[in-house]
Amino acid sequence: MLSEYAQSFNSVEGNTSFYADPSHESLVRWHDAVPEDFKFTFKFHRRFSHELQLTNITSELNAWLNLFEPIFAKTGQIMLQLPRAFGPDALPLLANFIAQLPKQLSYGVEVRHPGFFNKDDAEIRLNQLLIENNIDRISMDTRALFAVPADTDALIDAQKKKPYLPVHAIATGNQPMLRFVIASLEHQYKSYYQPWLKKVKQWLDEGKSPYLFFHTADNRQSPLLARQFCQDLGYNHPVLAPFIGEREASQSSLF
Repeated sequence: MLSEYAQSFNSVEGNTSFYADPSHESLVRWHDAVPEDFKFTFKFHRRFSHELQLTNITSELNAWLNLFEPIFAKTGQIMLQLPRAFGPDALPLLANFIAQLPKQLSYGVEVRHPGFFNKDDAEIRLNQLLIENNIDRISMDTRALFAVPADTDALIDAQKKKPYLPVHAIATGNQPMLRFVIASLEHQYKSYYQPWLKKVKQWLDEGKSPYLFFHTADNRQSPLLARQFCQDLGYNHPVLAPFIGEREASQSSLF
């Protein structure tokens, strides 16, 4: 599946690394399954952020980095997803964690505490810390997901698991990341989607390399949403080519 996925997309959210450490063999297999320009975006394991809460992590962090070393050449960004309980008072812990990270890699931080979304001193201190270290603040836009009633199992599950927070589109590093989540293509989402076209174009014009990940409640329509965004952006991306299933259907119709 990964090698087929990489024919249409050039990055993937490595969400599995948040829950479990892959084997060395898996990492080598993933590395070999994708082309040279493909970039993984792995998450730090939740033991750093949720269990250890960024304390006493030096030996664990070194072991994790050593494990992932075989795939760093194809890693675009490593994401730290902080829990809702990680608030402004814990910023010194984040600063200490960042200080231990290898400088040759790229990182992103996703915060979920409401105290980081008030445009006050706490948010300024967070943004400044990230800017000083060229670390991207990840934007997760779930407004379209929560704009519809949860009337299916997939929607109920998605709204239960995803955060619902204000959206602050800011680039604190050179690889701003957007995680855009909607209910489905049948629901209204364009009012939330249109401003991102302008923002992503701005980032590209500034020479930045944004990472964009698109989700629907059950993710079945996510590839189509990604394709639609690239079409509307006017950006030449491999996702605009026919998908594998579409190519096969087209070829069979010739006969």
